[in-house]
Amino acid sequence: MTTTKLNVDLSHFPHKQNINFLAYCSVSPLNSPAADRAIYFTNRQRQVGRGMLFEYVGDEHIADRFHKNFGQLMKTSPENISMVTNTSEAISMIANGYPFEPGDQIVSYVNEYPANHYPWTLQANRGVELIQLSDSDVQQEDRPYTAPIDAKFARGWSFEELESVVTERTRVVAISHVQFTSGFAADLKKLGDFCKSKNIDLVVDAAQGLGCLPVYPEECGIACVASAGWKWMLGPVGSGVMYTSPEFRDKIAITMSGADHMKQDTEYLDHTWAPFQNGKKFEYSTVSYSVLDALSVGIETIFLPHTMEAIRDSNFALQELALENLNYDKYQPVVHVPEHRSGVLAIIPKVSTAKQISKTLDEQNIILTPRDGYLRFAPHLCTTEDEILQAVEALNAIG
Repeated sequence: MTTTKLNVDLSHFPHKQNINFLAYCSVSPLNSPAADRAIYFTNRQRQVGRGMLFEYVGDEHIADRFHKNFGQLMKTSPENISMVTNTSEAISMIANGYPFEPGDQIVSYVNEYPANHYPWTLQANRGVELIQLSDSDVQQEDRPYTAPIDAKFARGWSFEELESVVTERTRVVAISHVQFTSGFAADLKKLGDFCKSKNIDLVVDAAQGLGCLPVYPEECGIACVASAGWKWMLGPVGSGVMYTSPEFRDKIAITMSGADHMKQDTEYLDHTWAPFQNGKKFEYSTVSYSVLDALSVGIETIFLPHTMEAIRDSNFALQELALENLNYDKYQPVVHVPEHRSGVLAIIPKVSTAKQISKTLDEQNIILTPRDGYLRFAPHLCTTEDEILQAVEALNAIG
């Protein structure tokens, strides 16, 4: 088969010289444009004697570039974008600032990643009820090698159950775009339309989707999107992004505050309470500008020259190449129907444990990550067909 060809400069990914990395759902290797930008910024701080103010208010305004690039990536206004350090920080600010009243309800999923679980469990202190959708069988494509997924594995959630548990007291649905072990992706448009019809705020942890799948919050009626930057977006650890709609943002009380989100800027002795009402509302204090600008420049250089649809299709084509060559006597792949498919191709090993297989592959400089019994096969836009075939050959040779 022929994979979707993207015009990707492979020199941006020096790790490919000796590592076959197929774990972009994990902590990804840092791309060169991002790394170079972080080094440039740090050197400027060291070498320029006038301090750092010019770096983020002058011609190289880091925050403005960040807002613009992520606005373009998510098809929204830069005004709706916030710089954050990770998903947990973003969702914690939202959960703690949401105008919950005793008896209100949050609906989530029992196998959420901790970043989208613990901030909501804390709301029980305010008398809020957290309802968790059960783990359930999820649809797979009708292929010869598919089979039911054993209940011992995290799988996905049912939209029918979601509809059944929502009540007039439901205020928030907090769901990951992609379940981080099974690769089950929420149908964001269907979910967003449903939440909008019920006047429910949809909060999405997109750490396993943004950079790999299209995430367009305004088209899908999503109130908030939060994501770390070091997985599918190939950025530095300690970087992240948040989208909030204007209507949703107005609801959220400020729970973290400092100088940087006040309109009076460097007039620090003007203590007027005057926070920005755009995405800067959540940029409350000094951040690691070198890290966030690195993420932004990586997005600008590597992602924005393509459509997210093209990146998605390329990733799926690479998965298909792996599926065509995988030994199904040794491995059971989990291939979700198109509306629930993601960049994570979960594989259930039959010949050994996922952890042991991952260790064996690592010794051959092939990187796949185990989670919850699955082996996660996660190629990305810089992966080549040869790397796919090499990895599958190594997998098939085990056992």
